Amino acid sequence: MSPVVGSAFFLFYLLALCNASGADIALDAKATLLHRIDSLNLLIYTCLLTLTVLTIWVFKHRRVSWLHETGLAVIYGLIVGAIIRYASSTNQVTYIDAHPAPDTKYNLSVPPDILRFRFPDKIQISSGDTVPNKTYAYSFRGEIVNLEQNEIDLKATFDPEIFFNIILPPIIFHAGYCLKRKYFFRNLGAILTFAMVGTALSALVIGALMYGFVQLMPASLASSFTFLDTLYFGALISPTDPLTVLAIFSQLKVDVNLYAMIFGESVLNDAVALVLSGAIQNYEKRYSVDGGFEITAFLAAIGDFIGIFSLSLLVGALLGCFTALMTKFTHVRDWPLLESALFVLMSYAAFLIAEVFELTGVVAVLFCGICQAHYTYNNLSSDSRNRTKQLFELLNFLAENFIFTYIGVSMFTFPKHHFDPWFIIAGFLTSTLGRAVNIYPLSFLLNLGRKPPIPMNFQHMLFFSGLRGAMSFALAIRNTVSEARQAMLTTTSLIVIATVVLQGGAATHALAYLRIPTGQGQNDENEALPYRDVRSLYQATDSGRPNGSMVVKWGKGENGVIMPWQLNVLAETPRSGEAGEKARLARLWGALDSRLLKPLLTHARPPLTETLPGFLSPLARILTTTRQYTQADNSLRRTDSDSDLCLDEPQPVPTSIDPQQLWPGLVDTRISVEGITGSNI
Repeated sequence: MSPVVGSAFFLFYLLALCNASGADIALDAKATLLHRIDSLNLLIYTCLLTLTVLTIWVFKHRRVSWLHETGLAVIYGLIVGAIIRYASSTNQVTYIDAHPAPDTKYNLSVPPDILRFRFPDKIQISSGDTVPNKTYAYSFRGEIVNLEQNEIDLKATFDPEIFFNIILPPIIFHAGYCLKRKYFFRNLGAILTFAMVGTALSALVIGALMYGFVQLMPASLASSFTFLDTLYFGALISPTDPLTVLAIFSQLKVDVNLYAMIFGESVLNDAVALVLSGAIQNYEKRYSVDGGFEITAFLAAIGDFIGIFSLSLLVGALLGCFTALMTKFTHVRDWPLLESALFVLMSYAAFLIAEVFELTGVVAVLFCGICQAHYTYNNLSSDSRNRTKQLFELLNFLAENFIFTYIGVSMFTFPKHHFDPWFIIAGFLTSTLGRAVNIYPLSFLLNLGRKPPIPMNFQHMLFFSGLRGAMSFALAIRNTVSEARQAMLTTTSLIVIATVVLQGGAATHALAYLRIPTGQGQNDENEALPYRDVRSLYQATDSGRPNGSMVVKWGKGENGVIMPWQLNVLAETPRSGEAGEKARLARLWGALDSRLLKPLLTHARPPLTETLPGFLSPLARILTTTRQYTQADNSLRRTDSDSDLCLDEPQPVPTSIDPQQLWPGLVDTRISVEGITGSNI
């Protein structure tokens, strides 16, 4: 080869390299731009959360109660979303037209996950040479509404799976881990009725009414809705998220049983709504032939609901118990950091395992949190106890406020909103009626056998506390391909914003208007004294004193002056057999828990060698630790996360209490407390 020919080949090689390097530089620049936009997007939400935190501090310092932190986050999100939408410059998104092959099996409603473009084997470049083709894959994002959009406008929306896999799990786990189980189980019957029966009934009422309203709307919208679509809307709008109301309850120390019913219902109806919406989606896909009502398909869907909920609960409980066993029989507590990491990973694994097996991770992680608090918490070191409590409290705070901030931002930046005024009005009306159907008829049925009954002002407050929140929005934004789902998202977002801002801000006025007593004390369960008088539901009514209520009698002192330490505190004894009948199931579970489950999963006494039958003694000795033999009885009760859980066996009540424990400095006085009993089950 001559030098001239060699130089020519070398020159062409350099040109090819330059073209290749130029393409790489362009791609690097594009990647850098996308990275900057992602960073700006995250910076916006970080600044919003920071501003929310600072404003919350100002509100707490100034004792402002008419706006809660979640409402504040929504308002800030709306402001920033409007700025992004209308004040930012727009640029055209680069695109090429791709037409599907004639024999493709995909259509508009079922788009492919990935698009792969076919080009010739060789691509001609400007220098006249050809280079091998590179194949690029594009993942499905969603329908493009407008090609003239701002890059940050597109990036300000997140993949809905981020909500379900990253943001929701710590919120739900915190609800179970920090649940005040004493009052939760005291009102378990009412909570289960409102959360399970009430949520299903509310979804059915909303779905039926919305279907009737949709048929009266213009044909363009009515044709895109089926009864299953409106029933799905009823399922997603039924769960409540009364964060604002509960925060005000805590500040004003409202009745603990009212607090427990509202909080317990909101915890469980999130899980129920998620399972119910999944059952509705599976109805047409798995069971129904033509999409209409079929009794066999309906029964199969109910079976799906019960089976998925039960199995998800079982997965969460088993993971919680397995974590308790690991922390009991290992010395991982000697390294608190590793112990805390194991606790967090096992708790998140409950969510992922349920999702992998097509169950409901929200249900699993909720009951995993309850089991972790009831069993695993007792095995943790003091550092790990404080760390896990504070960690999940922080994650819950940030995740909740992020979701409400995102709801506000997405009202302007999310490209697939569909504003239909008639559908929005119908959504507000039916969601209100559905909440009323949930509370009032079921409260009437509960009061037929509940002692004491739920008073009417408490029922009104339960109705008022039906704010919508994170779960409703997450379910609505998960699928927005069709016009019907887009209308659901828009309506759901507006209902969430209106209830959080308006109802949440009016919670204090509602308490005053309904004459619900405040300042009654909601002390932490760990600090409960065995003789403490817990204010109960019946004490807020004028319907008399049911059995078990406290009677305070004022007497005269020696000099004729009534003094606080001269009170005689007496309690009426319940009628024979009444309390026992009401608490029979609770006592059975309490006996099983205290004599089998807690000795098995924690270091609690009595040891299994004393409670299991004799033929199981070898197994009992293996499952009992040295610590259980050596520690004193009930030494764990002061550190248990729910030490005064009402399901435990009744503790002896002192008939004479040293007033020094209540009023230091007093001498030669006693307070008589006799027969303090009672149950709200």
